[in-house]
Amino acid sequence: MTDLTDQVVIVSGASRGIGRAVALLLALQGAKVVAVARSEDELTELTRKTQGLSIVADVADETDAQHVIDETLRHYGQLDILICNAGVGSFNNLEQFGAAEWDRMFDTNVKGTFLLCKAAVPHFKAQKKGHIIGIASDVSKRTFAHGTAYGASKYAQDALLGSLRKEVRPHGIKVSTIYPGLVDTYFNDTTPGSAEAEKTHLRPVDIAQAVRYVLEAPPHVVVDELMLHPLTQEW
Repeated sequence: MTDLTDQVVIVSGASRGIGRAVALLLALQGAKVVAVARSEDELTELTRKTQGLSIVADVADETDAQHVIDETLRHYGQLDILICNAGVGSFNNLEQFGAAEWDRMFDTNVKGTFLLCKAAVPHFKAQKKGHIIGIASDVSKRTFAHGTAYGASKYAQDALLGSLRKEVRPHGIKVSTIYPGLVDTYFNDTTPGSAEAEKTHLRPVDIAQAVRYVLEAPPHVVVDELMLHPLTQEW
């Protein structure tokens, strides 16, 4: 089992939902957490609990993404794990989507993952180790009505991570993709905690526990892909 004590972990989209739960759980395991999001107030509150570092950044901006990696290395002198969790989604008939909304989803879900990985991989290659985890979605593996833009972005993110896995494996770098089903978060502008969601959705901490499981695999083991669903969700 890999010990997470003093491992430096970047978590994007850390201010709410899955990212927040991941940051809190890994901090409890002794990791040094770098929380990244666009909301300074929520990051400040989170960092009080993790005792780590917070960086306000838009991961879809190349300068910001590079700054996240550079500032982490400057502050801690190391980087061991990158968790690409930042994501957005909205759902509608294809003809009712505007180009700006399409771009928003691809910028965050795909470009954000690309830019963070692009900035981190040279460091991981130099040290001949590292672990990248992408929080994708079960819709990376299926399609559904009203999900043209979101589904397309998640298929693209999945393809990016899958190709990267093959590129960096010879350098001792692990790439894992986690595919959650329905999760009770603020996703799509919903408010978590409803009685119905309590019965039918995963909790953010469930995904955080999956991240922990993947990271704690022995050094010679890589969990390439892991899918989670609530028992009530058909697949």
